Amino acid sequence: MESSLSTWPWDYLGSFKYLLYGPFIAKWFYSRSQEENNMKEATWCLHILIICLLRCTIHSAWNTLSNMLFLTRNRRIIKEGVDFKQVDNEWDWDNFILLQAMIGSLGFYMLQDQINLPLWDFRGFLAIIVLHITISEPLYYFLHKCFHGNYLFNNYHSLHHSSPVPQPFTAGHATFFEHIILGGIIGIPILGSCLLGYGSLTMIYGYVLIFDWLRCLGHCNFEIISHQLFEAIPFLKYLIYTPTYHSLHHTEKETNYCLFMPIFDVLGDTLNPKSWEMHTKLSIESGKNGRVPDFVFLAHVVDMTSAMHAPFLFRSFASTPFCTRLFLLPFLPLVFVFMFVMWAYSKVFLATFYNLRGRLHQTWVVPRFGFQYFLPFAAEGINNQIEQAILRADKLGVKVISLAALNKNEALNGGGTLFVNKHPNLKVRVVHGNTLTAAVILKEIPQNVSEVFLTGATSKLGRVIALYLCRRQVRVLMLTMSTERFQKIQKEAPVEYQKYLVQVTKYQAAKNCKAWIVGKWITPREQSYAPKGTHFHQFVVPPILAFRRDCTYGDLAAMRLPEDVQGVSSCEYTMERGVVHACHAGGVVHSLEGWTHHEVGAIDVNRIDLVWDAAMKHGLKPVSFLKKID
Repeated sequence: MESSLSTWPWDYLGSFKYLLYGPFIAKWFYSRSQEENNMKEATWCLHILIICLLRCTIHSAWNTLSNMLFLTRNRRIIKEGVDFKQVDNEWDWDNFILLQAMIGSLGFYMLQDQINLPLWDFRGFLAIIVLHITISEPLYYFLHKCFHGNYLFNNYHSLHHSSPVPQPFTAGHATFFEHIILGGIIGIPILGSCLLGYGSLTMIYGYVLIFDWLRCLGHCNFEIISHQLFEAIPFLKYLIYTPTYHSLHHTEKETNYCLFMPIFDVLGDTLNPKSWEMHTKLSIESGKNGRVPDFVFLAHVVDMTSAMHAPFLFRSFASTPFCTRLFLLPFLPLVFVFMFVMWAYSKVFLATFYNLRGRLHQTWVVPRFGFQYFLPFAAEGINNQIEQAILRADKLGVKVISLAALNKNEALNGGGTLFVNKHPNLKVRVVHGNTLTAAVILKEIPQNVSEVFLTGATSKLGRVIALYLCRRQVRVLMLTMSTERFQKIQKEAPVEYQKYLVQVTKYQAAKNCKAWIVGKWITPREQSYAPKGTHFHQFVVPPILAFRRDCTYGDLAAMRLPEDVQGVSSCEYTMERGVVHACHAGGVVHSLEGWTHHEVGAIDVNRIDLVWDAAMKHGLKPVSFLKKID
């Protein structure tokens, strides 16, 4: 049974909770159209809305900074990653902003005749500082300590501490009861200053926003305050806490209870003795490289809208499979500008990480968009970016680096052979992961299938799929206009199986074939040649349109990471949670197996079953994205 006031009254509304801001908007519009004496009410409604927007912006900006791993990776306090469970638990982190908007409006309507607020009054800043230090700080300290008692902690405060890795959004993740109290702690200095006649709009804006800024600072999980500041001004460490200081409270809960000022922990004898030593150590080590990853997946930006799927931009959006949302469209001009900035100045950067069986796996991103890979004049620059990433990984001691999507394009770098040939002494293993991609596609084809139709038949994947299937005595209709390429592939097959490879030049040749393997994008018109009941397996990017209602469609080859993976909080493009592209999984398998060879260039058909068996052994599971259009 839930404790009284532990849940939020509008939980059942979901995203419709934002409609509760509607009365503020309606009141502002209505009051503007009425008598002059109603303008005060209209102005206050507008101020409340602006403050709410600014508070959301502060928390979001801190979250962005906290998750920019390319800036903060060596400053992180708790090294583990945030997982989907924490993201979901903190989904409604902004509930407190809505609550305090209501508290603020209630206070205004109760005292509007007693309070007159100018834009600026310096005395108000002095008053609110004094009231904060003498009332809010000790009151919070006392109540926070009480909330760590058995009953209050188990029924209320444990929710806040259920987030294993502090994040700026964790600051708002607490029960309804706690935020009512916190609203009072924030309101006392504001109300007191106003009743003394020293209040001002600037004071209210400044206090509320600085309060939120400091709360986010304490929960950001990376050390931003230099130890040299405290060495230069020693008493300052008693007046302002640090991210390290508050993180210790989350790991060792019986210490460091203060709001923002450690002096109250000193006076209450609850100061964690490791606070200053740990802060100094983290600050000094922030200039050193952290733990070396065992495996790196080298990705790139897909397109303009997917660029906003990065977890450091919209964490909740990144935690679900990517799809184009209307709220993203206004940001496109900004992304367009950043694209050119990255093109001119940016280098490969760290985007995400997770841990698997004691191994650190990272995703690095080449700062190039998909369409740029098809610009002839951009090829050299892209290859330079990939090469520098490989050399950096080699220098750091990374064991395996896997090339994603267009980073292993045959026309660009021969599927990675360019780098391996140029640097024959590489210790890092360069992997394209396509062996497992082929295995996933092939293992989804039923054993009783006797004939398949293959588009993109002479591509890297098309070639190995054809060679593997012909050994299974499956007749492969290879769609290609190039007889030379077809014959080259056919000659690679054992003589007794060459007859199973058949060149076709028209889609009509597959009118009786119900197993299509699509490696080249096909239009709805071309799909129309498939018979009823056809299943479209595919390895084409982007996936084909699900046009036929009487057919089924597979999605891109993918695998679910093992169940013991830790710290995954974002989806890999359109993949479901915990699912990665098969080429990513191929690199993971290469790393877990400790294979010492490069996997570049053409796919070895003899290794398909070997790689598949290794993936199964390590707990990776194939994901069948079978879809039927109702």
